[in-house]
Amino acid sequence: MYKPESNDLEVPVQPEVATTPGAQLSVGTERPLKNLRHGGLGSAHGKSILMGEHSVVYGAPAVALPLLDLQTAVSVRASKTATITSDLYTGPLAKAPKELRPVITALRATAHHVGLNIESCEIVISSTVPLERGLGSSAAVSAAMVAAVSNAAGVTLSDSDEFKLVQIAENVAHGTSSGLDAHTVRSLTPVRFQGGKPSDVHVAKPFTFVIADSGTSGSTSAAVNGVRMLREQSPRFVDGIINGLADLAERAMVALGEGNEYDLGSSMREGQEQLTRLGVSAPALDALIEAADKAGALGAKLTGSGLGGCVLALAKDQDHARELIAGFEAAGASRGWKTSLVPSHLAEEYQHPTGHEGLFDNQENA
Repeated sequence: MYKPESNDLEVPVQPEVATTPGAQLSVGTERPLKNLRHGGLGSAHGKSILMGEHSVVYGAPAVALPLLDLQTAVSVRASKTATITSDLYTGPLAKAPKELRPVITALRATAHHVGLNIESCEIVISSTVPLERGLGSSAAVSAAMVAAVSNAAGVTLSDSDEFKLVQIAENVAHGTSSGLDAHTVRSLTPVRFQGGKPSDVHVAKPFTFVIADSGTSGSTSAAVNGVRMLREQSPRFVDGIINGLADLAERAMVALGEGNEYDLGSSMREGQEQLTRLGVSAPALDALIEAADKAGALGAKLTGSGLGGCVLALAKDQDHARELIAGFEAAGASRGWKTSLVPSHLAEEYQHPTGHEGLFDNQENA
């Protein structure tokens, strides 16, 4: 039986990562600061939970997908003054609003780690990852920032150090972050996450998904606490659902590894049924899932904590994905995006854009 370990949806957390810039990192203790002479670019992407919402809170596995078509890019270059340009704010770095604190934390922590003076720099952030929709926007921007600053310094970070720097920013953004987002926004393949430890999930062939925004925001704390209260009242009922969701996560990973889109879609449908039994779906989400069924989706379910947010649907191919987006919009979705998984053997060859051009080339995803 899986046991509860935290109030955070994305738990259990990774081993503690210090929030002091440079702490617990393998290199970069005290380096003489070098001035920013060359610009640096960095990129990352969004994430979506395929399976394991809520059951991951109780130690079961979760599977997260990299949303390779929802991109974030950051550029850092020398300037006379420190400025930042983004959708949230444009102006002096020193006057940036609190919403950008995690991003600025990533900037300063990475600059400290690589020994780079960034007091006079121009930062430009471009992103197609929507904010506050459970798709990893804060982690994506932080990961892109870490990459841009380290590239500007000419320093190649280890995967461990890169993760820890992103986590410093994520802990500022969310209080205590499990690390699921920080891993997935930097991964080209799905991530299995359990007990605070990530591992790659094999993908045998391309899969195409559509994400639809219900236009309503969910509440992670309300959803998690609601499930916890239900478990206190009906432990056998909730534990049965948790175990069922754990089995479905394993089935989904097998389906990805075998390239079986029909089994994957079936797992998604059953996952939504279980999440509905937990009480974390919502009328807006149910309407979108019904629209996906009518449009022939192989499977559809909520993604994230629920009570609002987004729906994830499995399409037959790229053309079908466009039909699903149209169906979602007709059913009231505020936005829709399509994204694809690449086979594991091709993942390392995948090259996503690192500049600002190309971020918005796919108008269907805009």
